[in-house]
Amino acid sequence: MFVTVGGKGTILTSSNGTSWTQRTSRTSRHLRGITYGNGLFVTVGWNGTILTTSNGTSWTKRTPGTSESLYGVTYGNGQFVTVGGKGTILTSSDGTSWTKRTPGTSESLYGVTYGNGQFVTVGGKGTILTSSNGTSWMTQRTYRTSYFLNGVTYSQ
Repeated sequence: MFVTVGGKGTILTSSNGTSWTQRTSRTSRHLRGITYGNGLFVTVGWNGTILTTSNGTSWTKRTPGTSESLYGVTYGNGQFVTVGGKGTILTSSDGTSWTKRTPGTSESLYGVTYGNGQFVTVGGKGTILTSSNGTSWMTQRTYRTSYFLNGVTYSQ
């Protein structure tokens, strides 16, 4: 199943990528990121919005423990990781209960991915952070740019 998210709580699903159906999100907040892992879709967005579903149609609001906007989310190594404003990083093994992590930066984080045994998140002023377990984010990688980094992905 394809799932896309967007402004004012928009969620669309498709079985073939051609025909799309709008789903009820029960939020008017902008949704910024989505991932799938361990049988669960997780989407994140403005003001700490986190929604989950196992079937793509019936979405449940979760309590993230932050009011910061969330911009990216990924799944890897048995856990979900979401990132957002002012260095916000949250993790969850089940998509339901979320734990705030210490990021080692106050820069907003916009993208996150998992690959080759580590999580990587990117953000404001060229910020790049890595973590082998998703919970400890003290490793800041230096790249000389003042530009924001908005996305990151991994491929073998």
